[in-house]
Formats: sequence, C-alpha cells, structure tokens
Amino acid sequence: MEIFRTPEERFDNLEDYPFRANYHEFEGVRMHYLDEGPRDGPVILMAHGMPTWSYLYRRMIPPLIRAGYRCVAPDLIGFGKSDKVLDDAWYSIERHCLSLRSLIEALDLRRITIIAQDWGGPIGLYQPAHMSERFERLCILNTWLENPAFKFSLFARIWNAVWHPVDTTGGRRIEDPNLLRRAFVKIARRVMIRWGLKGEEQPCGAIAALVMMSDYPEAKPELEAKLYAAYEAPFPDIASKAGARRFPLSLPFWNPVDGDAEGQRRNWETLLGWTKPVHFIWGLKDPNFNEKWLDTWAAHYSQASIDRIADGGHFLQETHGPQVAQLMLERISQEAG
Repeated sequence: MEIFRTPEERFDNLEDYPFRANYHEFEGVRMHYLDEGPRDGPVILMAHGMPTWSYLYRRMIPPLIRAGYRCVAPDLIGFGKSDKVLDDAWYSIERHCLSLRSLIEALDLRRITIIAQDWGGPIGLYQPAHMSERFERLCILNTWLENPAFKFSLFARIWNAVWHPVDTTGGRRIEDPNLLRRAFVKIARRVMIRWGLKGEEQPCGAIAALVMMSDYPEAKPELEAKLYAAYEAPFPDIASKAGARRFPLSLPFWNPVDGDAEGQRRNWETLLGWTKPVHFIWGLKDPNFNEKWLDTWAAHYSQASIDRIADGGHFLQETHGPQVAQLMLERISQEAG
C-alpha cells in the first residue's frame, strides 16, 4: 500500500490554526486529529466532509473550549494532515466510519456531542448508531443519511459529474447528462481560469473556495485566496487527492457499495429510535440540503430543536462558526429545562 504524507511546511502559513497535532494509527495509516480543551470535559466530536479537514472547525473550537468542552476534530484519512493512501480503491465510506470509530475507542471518548456535516453526516452518525452509550446528543448541520425520504438534488449529480475525468455518465444513466456536461464545463472553466490550472488537476482548494465564497455576503479576493490555500494545502499533486476523488464518486446513487448505502439506511433506522437531544443547525442557502429536507428529517424527533441560518450556505463552520458554536451552547443549556 503506497502512502503519501503531506510535508508539514505546506501548513506553515495557515491563519487561525494554532492547534497541536495528534496522531492515531488505523490499518497501518496515520490519522491526524486535534484534541483541544480540558481532558475531563464533555467531548464535542467534529466530523468533516469533502474537500475540507479539521481547519474547517478552527473558528468553533475556541468558544467551545472556553465553555469547558474538549474538542476532538479528526482529519479523515486522505485529508488534512492525515496520510493519503494513493490507491483510490482503498477508500470507502465504511472504511471512513471504521477509522473514526477506531479513534473514538482508542481515546475512550464518552459524553460525546457529534457535529455531523456534509460526508461527516454518514460517517459521524454511524458512530452513535453503533455506540449510543458514548453519545449524549446529535448536532446536525447540512447533511443527510441515505433513506427512502431523501432524494439527491441536481446539484449533487453535477458534483458527481465534475469528478469524472472524461465521461460524465461513466456508462451509467444520469438524468439529463447534457446538462451535467454543460455544468461541468462551466465550473471547470471558472476554476481553471481563476487559478491558472490545467483541467486534469482537480483543484480541491479552488472548488472549496468557490463553494464557500458563494456563502459570504461580501466576497473579497484575499479571502478567496486564503481559502484556496488552506483547502489545497494537503494536496500538492493529483495522486494525493485519491481520497477526495472518492467522495463524490461514492455518492450512493452512483456507487451504492463504496457509498455504504445499505449501512446508511440501517443507521437511519437505528437513529429513528434516538431519544436523547437532537439539534439541527441549518444553512438555508445550501443548494443540495435544503429546508424541505431539514423539516422532513427533524420531524422524526419530537425532542429536536431547529435553528435556521437564513444567509448560511453549506459550510456553516466556515462562514458562521462562532454563531453555530453559540447556538449549540444555548440549545445544550436549554436541555435541562
């Protein structure tokens, strides 16, 4: 198994990321995680998706530590400061779930609040579905679990198509493939022109910056450059992006095996019986996980709280981090009453 380890100097100029690195080994691969705050405090476990890493939570960690919480923010294998397995086929959602479970068990984390967002939804929510005794509550931001009520949006299908190197249909039927090709060309052209990149480079940082910048009310070039640098830092070349490539190509409508569609459905069914607190914090400008889906999901839990952020998009941790942390703390404080 060939592994790439991103040189530490790639992370030297990151702003607002003063945290100490910690490492856990899973199947011979090194997994990086942050572990900040009091060791005897209740735990907030922060699960990320694609193409982000623990840097996404940098604005939430300080206020949560001040409130007495221990913040654990892992980088999924293939992302951030974690090792990058260079074989695309190594990656699956089930393996990501198991690696996170391994970390939880190695640290013996308990009294956990899980923050689940993007792919951190299927991966993060696997954990309380399988180890409910370790978890006190769920905090769910703009994500999903595979179940009969959820339908992937056209945006998700476009996102999947963007990551196909040549044939956006891949020999399988996708609704309106011509529309997907046009969308791919538009996105790719915008990304490549802006950053002077070759089309085959699949720039994670540039795509992340474009998505995130649409969530900022006032987009400034220096902020866009900062986001690009931070989310591209883990990936110096195409080979190192194997894990990132697998996420959009593991969406269950395209790849139900690697996307662990059956496992997600089982976790959905298990968590329908969840009786502890559930807090939904949702960006209403998200083109994929919209308000209708939020209401459908939250309706399954009589104890659920909902906070809607009208000007928030997909990456609330990035654009509204301190606000999300404060909303979490307020909802937790209300539980006792």
